[in-house]
Amino acid sequence: MARPGVLLADDHTLVLEAFKKLLEPEFEVVGTVSDGRALLSVAPGLKPDVIVLDLSMPELNGMEAGLQLRRLLPRTKVVVLTMNEDPDIPREALRHWASGYLLKKSAGSELIKAIREVLRGRTYVTPKVAQQLREGFVRDPRRKHKRALTSRQREVLLLLAEGRTMKETADLLHVTPRTVAFHKYRIMEDFDLKTTSDLVKFAIRERVISAA
Repeated sequence: MARPGVLLADDHTLVLEAFKKLLEPEFEVVGTVSDGRALLSVAPGLKPDVIVLDLSMPELNGMEAGLQLRRLLPRTKVVVLTMNEDPDIPREALRHWASGYLLKKSAGSELIKAIREVLRGRTYVTPKVAQQLREGFVRDPRRKHKRALTSRQREVLLLLAEGRTMKETADLLHVTPRTVAFHKYRIMEDFDLKTTSDLVKFAIRERVISAA
């Protein structure tokens, strides 16, 4: 019986080699890629059963790559493996395209468990992230049915509307510029904002910053 095929996407060579060594006893690692564009290029030809995807990749970030993979390979399961602990990101990824979500500080055995679970058609979320998602739902169980800024989005919006660059905003919030970009464009998409000027006007309207 053929082993399930796994494609690995991460921009760190040592990480790729470690994952490959970890998974090969049980799964067939059909390929490795180090950026989002390469992932979208090779994945349709390889048709892996599972893609293990890092969110912070060059060329095309994991969030955008994940959305495109859902259209290109709707039957392929995608497991996110990331250092980012911002709870807004797994919420979006799991809602739209991911079947699993792990943190890079998780044990190697948990990655194997996650792949097994998604191959069975289930969703796997590492316990710490699952707890954050539950707490968010308890605070506002209707949240997914309405458009409202999250606390992290308000922080990002405040700093950007004050004229900070994405890098400056990232440094102040102790996150990566890619995380700031994710939140910025999610706000713009959700509230139909087209320009930076629209973003500033929206921040004033939402009373995130003062008009004075």
